[in-house]
Amino acid sequence: MANFKELLVWQKSIDFVTEMYRITETFPKAEVYGLISQIRRAAVSIPSNIAEGRRSKPDYLQFLKISRGSCAEVKHN
Repeated sequence: MANFKELLVWQKSIDFVTEMYRITETFPKAEVYGLISQIRRAAVSIPSNIAEGRRSKPDYLQFLKISRGSCAEVKHN
């Protein structure tokens, strides 16, 4: 598999994480250990799983599915 840092999907997911951190900074401080933490962890999971699945095509597809689940988790919060 190619170097994950060269993948456009990984690069865009890093931009997404940065944006989620920026947005959640505006949330009420009471949500630091709740909603903010959950959104940030789910967002970070996206590029992490894309990078993790680089060993083989079946691994890559499985980790992309996990990343997609993390996207849905951010969306539904």
